[in-house]
Amino acid sequence: MSAPRPLVPDGPRPALASLPAQVWRGGTLGAAEGAVLCSRHAPLDAELPGGGWPLGALVELLQRRPGLHEWALLLPALAQLAGGQRGVIALVGAPHLPFGPALAARGLPAERLLCVPAAAPLQRLWAAEQALRCPDVLALLLWLPHAQDHALRRLHLAARGRARPLFALRPHTARVQPSPAPLRLLLEGDGESLTLDLFKRHGPPLSAPLRLPAQPPALRALLAASRQPREAPGQETPQALRSRAPAQALCADPVAGRSRGPQDRPPPRAVLAKAV
Repeated sequence: MSAPRPLVPDGPRPALASLPAQVWRGGTLGAAEGAVLCSRHAPLDAELPGGGWPLGALVELLQRRPGLHEWALLLPALAQLAGGQRGVIALVGAPHLPFGPALAARGLPAERLLCVPAAAPLQRLWAAEQALRCPDVLALLLWLPHAQDHALRRLHLAARGRARPLFALRPHTARVQPSPAPLRLLLEGDGESLTLDLFKRHGPPLSAPLRLPAQPPALRALLAASRQPREAPGQETPQALRSRAPAQALCADPVAGRSRGPQDRPPPRAVLAKAV
């Protein structure tokens, strides 16, 4: 009877640094398999493999209410993508039409959007596959309330080999469902900030969710200025009046109609008793 073969072959073992990029340590952030698109959020790019949104791969964004926070997260990257080359951003099954002037103010003109109002899940999947094959589509946003694992796998395979981002926006209940997407995020927000939980990535889990501002810097400065107290024309604030007053401020005498200073103060009680 021959001796059993060892599980680990004899000879020198390859160094981890020489292994392909698809192999990564569980305790370190892995590298991206292909090109990436900068998200324009520095704290988020630092936690994404490769430093940005992966191109040619399925990315899942989960949230409780569709159409609420995805634009605040994705608009900086989409505007950068549309500003550098010709093409359109395809929106399949969007729950609401985006507000064109707001997008244009952030660098994404409304004419660069291609809205596909597909209702049924099969129609959305078919439209998404056709958009991925179109060379004029720069990025694809797909709202997918219901999807099975084989449909997501087909989308992921359709996106491979095409250097464009594919975002599938799904409900937060899909977190417990299996998915072939290499990157999955739970997105929440309160109007002023975004909270991101990267619960699936090529790397260790985050110790705490990421918090990002929901408004651009110019809008945040404008909102902060609007909260400052305003002065009426010709009226000064109490702080300005106190700064103008002398060290010993005079108080108005409503009876005599003149200013009363320290010399008009009543004498102490001891002086009054001596006078009597």
